[in-house]
Amino acid sequence: MEIKGYVDHIIYRKPENGYTVFILISEGDEITCVGSLPQIDQGDHLSIEGEEVLHPLYGSQIKVISYHMITPEDEESIERYLGSGAIKGVGPALAARIVKRFKKDTFRIIEQEPERLTEIKGISERIARQICDQMEEKRGMREVMVYLAGYGITGPMAIKIYDTYGPGTQAVMEENPYRLAEDISGIGFKMADDIASRMGIKTDSDYRIRSGILYTLLLAAAEGHVYLPKEILLRNTSYLLRVEPELIEIQLANLAMDKKLVMKTKEEKVQIYATSYYYAELNCAKMLWDLNGAVKIFSEEDDLMAKEYKGKLAEKIKLMEEALGMELDRLQQKAVVEAVCHGVFLLTGGPGTGKTTTINMMIRYFEREGLDIFLAAPTGRAAKRMTEATGFEAKTIHRLLELNGGVLEDTRKASFTRNQDNPLEADVIIIDEMSMVDIHLFQALLKAVTPGTRLILVGDVNQLPSVGPGQVLQDLIMSKSFATVSLQKIFRQATESDIVVNAHKIHQGEYPVFDNKSKDFFFLERNDVNIIYKHMIQLIKEKLPGYCKVTPFEIQVLTPMRKGSLGVLTLNKILQEYLNPGEETKEEYIQADTIFRVGDKVMQIKNNYQLEWEIVSKYNIPIDKGVGVFNGDMGIIREISQLQHTLTVEFDDMRRVVYPFSMLEELELAYAVTIHKSQGSEYPAVILPLLTGPKQLFNRNLLYTGVTRAKNCLTILGNKQTVWEMIENNNENERYTGLRERIREVEGVF
Repeated sequence: MEIKGYVDHIIYRKPENGYTVFILISEGDEITCVGSLPQIDQGDHLSIEGEEVLHPLYGSQIKVISYHMITPEDEESIERYLGSGAIKGVGPALAARIVKRFKKDTFRIIEQEPERLTEIKGISERIARQICDQMEEKRGMREVMVYLAGYGITGPMAIKIYDTYGPGTQAVMEENPYRLAEDISGIGFKMADDIASRMGIKTDSDYRIRSGILYTLLLAAAEGHVYLPKEILLRNTSYLLRVEPELIEIQLANLAMDKKLVMKTKEEKVQIYATSYYYAELNCAKMLWDLNGAVKIFSEEDDLMAKEYKGKLAEKIKLMEEALGMELDRLQQKAVVEAVCHGVFLLTGGPGTGKTTTINMMIRYFEREGLDIFLAAPTGRAAKRMTEATGFEAKTIHRLLELNGGVLEDTRKASFTRNQDNPLEADVIIIDEMSMVDIHLFQALLKAVTPGTRLILVGDVNQLPSVGPGQVLQDLIMSKSFATVSLQKIFRQATESDIVVNAHKIHQGEYPVFDNKSKDFFFLERNDVNIIYKHMIQLIKEKLPGYCKVTPFEIQVLTPMRKGSLGVLTLNKILQEYLNPGEETKEEYIQADTIFRVGDKVMQIKNNYQLEWEIVSKYNIPIDKGVGVFNGDMGIIREISQLQHTLTVEFDDMRRVVYPFSMLEELELAYAVTIHKSQGSEYPAVILPLLTGPKQLFNRNLLYTGVTRAKNCLTILGNKQTVWEMIENNNENERYTGLRERIREVEGVF
């Protein structure tokens, strides 16, 4: 249906996406309208195409499908628009005087002869110019919006484009629409390419090829690569653009000249970096060199002095062991000594090898020396575990660096209050779960650490690498440039856990014993998907809560895949139905094909550096607040407000975040999560469904990571042969990273 009228008032608007609820007056009737109309104001005259919908709470509404502005033509409408507040400084009384003077010619006078407004009492030349400028700005924005709509760009994306380029939007797009992909977060190459195609840009244009190259590198970064070998980049870009590799190769040199790319040659192989990724690695290498060289207790060339000093230090640590009732093995003692003697120290080891005990001794030693110690980990769960294990407060790395909320949406440009200009005031910084830290977060951390501070990096190098680009911990160890201790011995207490014992067997390529005589490691042979569903639900609802002394929500299903019958998407729908079924008293909201319901377990699936959170007391009084919710954070939906169009999640660390409905694409159900997403987390009980899957994904590394996520109980449901094949498959997906080469280059310079 088509309706014409004017906007009487706006009830609600979400600035992030322009979703608006407003009252339209049409032929004297008040009509409630909803839709994405970011640029409308009170008093605007509209022509709307829409459909009538029935909201369960608010009754009949018009859902706006499309609309366009229409110019008020009669004097009453012109006066109403000017006096509506759409033009700042013009109220109803002044609007009445302007229209009384210029009648139907009012808009022309304002736009073409604004100086004549001074004929009206109360309007100076300055005010006249302001009125003209506002009218011009609104007209310019509307013209841009109409222009963008012609290429299928509307709503929040159109606002982003206008906010970036302003009235010059049309000129930018006509010159090079691929700039959209470079300049505006949320507009990828494919969207820009579609717009360019509609504008008649040729498939082999220089702009398209250059943008396609950068997009291919961006896709590679999403898979963990920091660079791509030249031949792979040419192949992938050629496939994407459907143009010959020779045309692409020409543009590599042009992009390098424009400093958009960096090309490095290693053993006659050319590595192609996006510039920001290359300098992230190079900056990290330089900062690590400075940190490591700043702590010089003795000359490395003086072996005798080093041996004597370390011997005395070991004796001191032995006395501390006795006083504290702790017992370290030879490698643990060595780790503490090396951490004291170096600016950068790496500690690695599998489950049960005593990393936590070693960290605790380091903390006690540095504390006795009167040094300030900071502890941190990449995720809230990992930080919480670190706090519980050490008795010292541990923060997420983002909180340690004091994330600044006023940042761009591009996660690579996250802004932290703690940086090179405002460094962390610490003598020792210990970071746990380093295998999860990507190159960008590592660079941000190093910027905030001043030379003279000891940086101790701890992690299990055999875990899956970070979700983001890079494999920082592995590259640091393989560079052989920093003192490193790899703990090997499984301690007696840990040997009582078959989870720990079998994790080490899997890592070494050995088969676990599946006789179900264990107290914490079980295998149930199930070869039918529907039987797996049935027994998974039985385990979560009936068997494991009593056995492990946990609630069903503390039991975590981990799976290798997102799609498929045993993938995250399918499992979450099934588990939600049985663990948190719908009830009349439970509020819920449907987003795409996902039902979000009060009581659901959910996960944040992307870093959002601007989301605000707060922690409230039992009396609902805020006691802490901040910004930033991160990929992998898990929580429970506590409230859904249809009136305010919001959903409230309480995360594991008691942070409460209010999500507008428009941002629910950042959340997904988390009864089941991928093993990749579980990194850095530990759950009381874990269920692993393993039936069939792609060989490149079903490998030893993935199985090892999944098993080590379980603290007290692990149950594998599936096919034994699949588990054997995963153990045999030690082919990890190669990541193209160059941090170790950058470290060696820096060493060569100095």
